[in-house]
Amino acid sequence: MLKDILYTGLGMGVVLKEKVENEIKKLEEEGKLKKDDAASLIASLSTKGKEEEERLKELFKTSIKEVIDELGLATKEDIAALKKDKASKK
Repeated sequence: MLKDILYTGLGMGVVLKEKVENEIKKLEEEGKLKKDDAASLIASLSTKGKEEEERLKELFKTSIKEVIDELGLATKEDIAALKKDKASKK
């Protein structure tokens, strides 16, 4: 379910990016935006999009960790520590 939500969000981002690029190209073709300005705007939006993607990834990771903690689920690290402790007692 979480993967579906993540993929849906990413898909919406891709669609939005394409629509914005198309609108910028239309403005350029109509002479309402200079070619250099259009390229600069697209580059700026792309950079901001990548920064937002990283921010959302970190937010998602943090949220998942909080849920795992609240549910009291064992992490990989917890299991590895238990295995190590069990092996050292043999």
